Amino acid sequence: MSLQQMIAIVIFLITMLAIISGKVHNTVAAITGAMLLVLTHVLSIEDCVEAVDVDTICILVGMMLTVAVVKNSGIFEYIAIKAAKLAKGRPWPIMVIFIIITALLSGMLDNVTTVLLVGPMTLAITNILRVDPVPYIISQIMASNIGGTATLIGDPPNIMIGSAANLGFVDFILNTGFAVVFVTITTLICFYFIYGKKLFVTDQAIAKIMELDEKKSIKDRRLMYQSIVVIIIVAVCFIFHDQLGVESCVVAVAAACVMLLIGGQDPEEIISSVEWPTILFFIGLFIVVGGVKKVGIISMLANGLISITGGNVVLTMLIILWVSAVVSSFLDNIPFVATLIPMILSMQSHGMDVTPIWWALSLGACLGGNGTLIGASANVVLSSISKNNGHPITFGQYFKIGFPMMILSIAVCSVFLLIRFA
Repeated sequence: MSLQQMIAIVIFLITMLAIISGKVHNTVAAITGAMLLVLTHVLSIEDCVEAVDVDTICILVGMMLTVAVVKNSGIFEYIAIKAAKLAKGRPWPIMVIFIIITALLSGMLDNVTTVLLVGPMTLAITNILRVDPVPYIISQIMASNIGGTATLIGDPPNIMIGSAANLGFVDFILNTGFAVVFVTITTLICFYFIYGKKLFVTDQAIAKIMELDEKKSIKDRRLMYQSIVVIIIVAVCFIFHDQLGVESCVVAVAAACVMLLIGGQDPEEIISSVEWPTILFFIGLFIVVGGVKKVGIISMLANGLISITGGNVVLTMLIILWVSAVVSSFLDNIPFVATLIPMILSMQSHGMDVTPIWWALSLGACLGGNGTLIGASANVVLSSISKNNGHPITFGQYFKIGFPMMILSIAVCSVFLLIRFA
């Protein structure tokens, strides 16, 4: 091993350990690792710029800005109350509808943004019903990760994979989206036996739900109509971006520009609401992974995996799926995916058909987040909201439900991938 390779590996490992341990803020760890690579001359400034996936960054920023404007209309509160009334205040149908809403919103927005919107509304509804909100919170954590798996923009790993592999919105819908349908059905069946028969409410509580007026939750009716139109246009553009000759990142940024121009909101307030630490984290992480890629470590790992599997695509696919799922249950899936993407691209350069492997990585990394309470950002955010409102969820409490459900979902995906690609 050369000196540069050893330096790149040490910086990479220290950065990852800092992220995993939580002793150092993720963003600080990532940008510090990136700067160390420059100071040690492993990377030049030009190398750093080249390592950053601009498409991923633009999609994230564009969608964050768009959602920041849309949520001020009150449309999400309207949906929550309407859903509860459609279920006629009954606890199990409410759980089912909220799971479906969370999954759909996570696919169209992103799972972290979705739980920030749906979490407080869930607590408000369960408070009126006087039922324990923890089962609802746990089900929505899982729904957010399941729904985020289905589309290009639903979960950051998918944005990264789509950009690296040149996969579009429709590609994800036809592959991970199709798998997610079966995972969702399986999840709903499991939740029925876990929670469905244990949820009871009084007639008085149901009456309170039915008395709610969802129209009063609309803060800006004009903005709501504008938001609906723009969201529909964005969805169509994401689906047909190849035919339109427009990249997904351009669609996301264009949507943000339109909403900022017509939304009538304070631009400074909207821009400040973007999760800039997350954006900087991505930038730093891309550079850190770029360091080990430049010195040849990623290529060595790819060659090693090919030699272990004998170049068998199906075996490699299954290994990536299960390893991604288990690792992503305990570690942040973003650094993991950022590390594996160059490795898969290296396999592709060796003439291997990596199409099934991309889908295995997406399904494993995104659904693996359901395994533990720290498996994904959405889990941490929604459990924190629950705790701050007097309903803490312990690691063990979630693990007893989340990990077996995650294993089951990956088993379902294994069958799907084998039927699809074997």
